[in-house]
Amino acid sequence: MSDLMENREGWSTANCSIARALEVVGTRAAVLILREAFFGTRRFDDFARRVGISEPVAAARLKELTAAGVLERVPYQEPGQRTRFEYQLTEKGRALQPVITALRQWGDAWGADPAGPPVVAVHRDCGAAVGVRVRCDAGHDVAAGQIEYQPGSGLVFAS
Repeated sequence: MSDLMENREGWSTANCSIARALEVVGTRAAVLILREAFFGTRRFDDFARRVGISEPVAAARLKELTAAGVLERVPYQEPGQRTRFEYQLTEKGRALQPVITALRQWGDAWGADPAGPPVVAVHRDCGAAVGVRVRCDAGHDVAAGQIEYQPGSGLVFAS
């Protein structure tokens, strides 16, 4: 390990990718709204009901996720009704699928009821279970103890 890595006290945490991600999806309601969006929920009332949150909380979280570019509001109109909006995942939102899958996988392993997990994710084409694995760009599976963190180009030093 480099001397730079051993002396992390000089690093500023101001440019932290994890902190920035949590600014977008760091509430329970936001993560559960994302869960529902991946399950196919699109309408405001359905998000509030399925997540078990009040309408004001649902409105606030949906507004934040939309402002962050994770969801987009898309107009729809049923015959004889006024135009309303549904929420759909954007490309940025769909990129959170491994995160939501990893949380579900961890929850299944460490917090599921004795009867088992409530939902099982399978690949539509072959039926095999879907999960998240950490791999390097060369294709090797990597365990937590095998990861070395190195300074990146955006590292800022504390003053």
